[in-house]
This record gives sequence, structure tokens and C-alpha cells, in this order.
Amino acid sequence: MAKKLSDNINSRYVEAANRMTSKKARRKIVAYVESYDDVLFWRTVLNRFEDDTRYFEVMLPSKQALARGKKPVLMNFIGNRVGPDMIACVDADYDYLLQGRTPTSKKVLSSPYVFHTYVYAIENYQCYAESLHNVAVMVTLNDHAIFDFRRFMREYSEICFPLFVWSVWAYRTERYMDFSLSDFDHLVELGGLNVRQPQVALDHLRHKVERKVHYFQQHYPKHRMAVEGLRKELIDLGVKPATTYLYMHGHHVFDTIVAPIMSKVCNMLRQERETEISRTAVHKTQMHNEMSCYENSLADVKTMLKKNMGYMLCPQFLQLQEDIAKYLDGDKDTENLSR
Repeated sequence: MAKKLSDNINSRYVEAANRMTSKKARRKIVAYVESYDDVLFWRTVLNRFEDDTRYFEVMLPSKQALARGKKPVLMNFIGNRVGPDMIACVDADYDYLLQGRTPTSKKVLSSPYVFHTYVYAIENYQCYAESLHNVAVMVTLNDHAIFDFRRFMREYSEICFPLFVWSVWAYRTERYMDFSLSDFDHLVELGGLNVRQPQVALDHLRHKVERKVHYFQQHYPKHRMAVEGLRKELIDLGVKPATTYLYMHGHHVFDTIVAPIMSKVCNMLRQERETEISRTAVHKTQMHNEMSCYENSLADVKTMLKKNMGYMLCPQFLQLQEDIAKYLDGDKDTENLSR
């Protein structure tokens, strides 16, 4: 019975429950998210909007819906249930960039109670270039900047951008069978990157991308003007060449680009710190004690990346928070009119 009731809860149900509570009680707004990994991210989004009049409860949809997993299931589960007291919070994927050209994109962009990340997924925020040095410090407790994450991600993005435009074009024109997201991911992989000489891998990537872009230009000559128009539109939507990585497949960027680079950089920083401990220790006992203390303080790279909240000044994150603020302001106006 409890499960059946939970599956039938909608915004009106929560609104009615709010009205039955004391006038001094805070209003509850349910925020549905896609998966466990999304709970912490959306909590960071919504935290600043809680006050003595309202609070958010971030939760997953029913277990029945979770068994199927993907965002379309979340959207179908919620359907028309969203409203002033129940919102849906989802990854943008390509839906933001598709600008309503698919049913899911229309639903994500048109509902005032559905909020999306703007960037492809929360993993892209966790890979925010401006924050990556701090992640390396959290992992190794070594603040030596031996790798320029911002410069690297900027150049990587600028190289990928021309091909990324063709990827979005393929999905907008339903030609994704000719150039799927997996195809794009495979092409922009870096392989064995040497963090001491990253330019070698970047130059190789540039060659692959230019060759594939040339292939598309030759095979789709009638669409070159459309792709150029799309390039300008994507820039207007916020996809700058220097930040393309924020709009690429989030898991791919996290697992095959940022995490491997971070692991290599952190290994170098650990070795540097351990060498320093060995060099400065007065005797072996002190060295062993200091080394043990240091090793016990180290953290796992992927764990720290997943806990990374250094994206909170990212323009796309600020835009998302602005959307939440507008929703709450509009809802406040509606409440005043109803009184």
C-alpha cells in the first residue's frame, strides 16, 4: 500500500500536505533526480534557496522506475506530476543543445518545473577545469602546480569543438546512425598521454579531428552552411570552443580524459612529497612515522572528483541557479494572487 501511494504522489498531493501543516511550518518541495550520484549535486544547487519558509527534499523516483534507469524513464514516471511543489532535476545531455527538436528535449526545455544542468551531466561540472588543481591538492596534500589543467582543457576543447558541432548536427538531423555519440567519444580519446609532454597527444588528436571534419565536409557538402549556422548558434547557447568539454559526454570526459590525467599528476605529486619526506627526515623512525601519516591522509582520485564542488562559480551552474530563483519568484507571485 505504501509503495502504491508513493507512486501516485504528485505536486498537488504535496501542495495539499503543505496546506494541512501549521502556517509556521516550512513548505516542502520535492525534487526528483535521476540517480544516487545526482543527489549531492542537486543538494548543492538547492541549498541556497532554503530558508525559514521552505525546504527541498531531494529524492529518487520509485524503485520500479529506477530499474529501467535512463532519463526518459524519469520523465515518463513524473509525467504531469510536476508543479509548484514537485520539480524534476535532470542532466541536460544533448537535450539543451537540440533546442526542442525531440520530444524529450521539448519536455526538458518547456516545463517550468523541469530543471537541467545546461552542461551534459554532473560529471562535466566535477571536471570543471578551474577546480582541478584543488582536487589534486585534496588527493595528495601537495600544492605544487606541476600541470596546467586549465590550459590543457582549453586546448583539448578547442580541438574538439569543430567535430562536436558535427556531432550535434547529426543528432539534430537524425543522422546519429552515421555519427553516434560513441563514435565521437572514440575519436576524441587521447590514448597514452604523457603529462610532461601533453602537446604530443593534443597534436595527434588535432590530426584525427581535422581528418574527420574534412570527411564530413566532403560527404555532406550541401550541409556545410547549416553546420556553420549551428556553430554560431551553439556559441550563443554558451558552448564556447574553450569549454566544449562541458557539453561533451560527461562519463567519457570524466573516465577517459580527466580521471586518468588526474591520476598521473597525483602520482607525481605523491612521489614528490614522499621524496621530500625521505630527504628531510632526521632518522628512519621519523621518516617511517611521517610517511605513514602522509599515506593515511591521501585520498582516492575518483572519489575526490565526485565530491568536487569547485564548479559553483561556473557560469552554467550560476545560470541553473538563476532558473531556480526565477521559478521560486514566479511561484511566490502565484501564491500571492491566489490569496
